[in-house]
Amino acid sequence: MRKIILSLSVSVDGFFEGPDREIDWHLVDDELHQYFNDWLRPMGAFLTGRVTHELMAGFWPTADADPAHAGPMAEFAGIWRDMPKYVFSRTLEDAGGYHATLVRDVVPEEIMALKAQPGGDMVLGGPNLAEAFRQHDLIDEYRLFVHPVLIGRGKPLFRTADTRTALELAGTRTFGNGVVLLHYRRAGAAAAG
Repeated sequence: MRKIILSLSVSVDGFFEGPDREIDWHLVDDELHQYFNDWLRPMGAFLTGRVTHELMAGFWPTADADPAHAGPMAEFAGIWRDMPKYVFSRTLEDAGGYHATLVRDVVPEEIMALKAQPGGDMVLGGPNLAEAFRQHDLIDEYRLFVHPVLIGRGKPLFRTADTRTALELAGTRTFGNGVVLLHYRRAGAAAAG
């Protein structure tokens, strides 16, 4: 069965974005971008909410046409365009192409059916959608990219919840720009899968 892997950047003080939705503090250099490309290339789908999808769709479809975006950035543009996408939104009328399928709600039975389909693991992005998946215990792994910055206020990666999820450390990696990957899986998942 395919896994759902949450992949998000976060500040040291636990924020996904600043108070005005800014993410200009994300330190994505060529080394980190190449890591993303190599990891994401064999994946089966991107799972995103409307905001994340619109942010990505506003830049990546033609990013490789700009000579200023060479190397790993240009490579990611092709990965993004070709990857199947499931966009969760109650307000969008259309997911806008680029192999995107519109999904209205996080329905656990539908997500489990999607996980049972053949193909690579699926990458979950966006804090609101991640919260909905977490409430239904649908996240198999967490890949948190901790950026070396304290932003003080903003949108926390995780909201207060009444559920506890035990995790096991699956690995870490430190990048040259100071970003640290913390890779966790649900406790007991290694033995089960």
